[in-house]
Amino acid sequence: MAFELGDPVRIEMSKWGDRPHWHIPGRWLGSDEQGDWVGIAAGTRMVRPGLEVVSRNDQVGLVPHADHPEPERWWVATFHGPGGALPVSVYVDITTPPRWDGTTLRTVDLDLDVVRESEGRIYVDDEDEFAEHRVTLAYPAEVASGAEWSCAHVRAAVAAGRPPYDGSHRPWLDLLNELPPT
Repeated sequence: MAFELGDPVRIEMSKWGDRPHWHIPGRWLGSDEQGDWVGIAAGTRMVRPGLEVVSRNDQVGLVPHADHPEPERWWVATFHGPGGALPVSVYVDITTPPRWDGTTLRTVDLDLDVVRESEGRIYVDDEDEFAEHRVTLAYPAEVASGAEWSCAHVRAAVAAGRPPYDGSHRPWLDLLNELPPT
């Protein structure tokens, strides 16, 4: 499917076992060597069961290209512009390899998150949730190992400031700001 700048798209994340999770509307920004970029403007309503959040800041999401090697595709990154409710600059959800289904991006959130705070501290969040769900939701061994490998790989890339964690998102945030409101 071909997208045009500003086209509406959706990010739909589930939890293992097809349990509903985040549903986030966005706008298509474009693609580069890193992947597909989706804009999430300040004021966007993001929902999951039991929680609704309205973004206070602009964000851009990055989805690795489908033609990248599968072991390198187990994530979806979000880069936060200034003014957010939390002191976060990068938030990477470790997921099953995401796939486009028309205008909807679908993936399964595997609990682990790599976070870089605005001040630079980097950490992995929800390791306890991953350990619990690995057992209670019966993650297959290849899913658990894929998530663990991806988490370590992404954390190292964020810490080293390797693309796309080197400021590559800034032009995409600028482009989001240039779009007319919907």
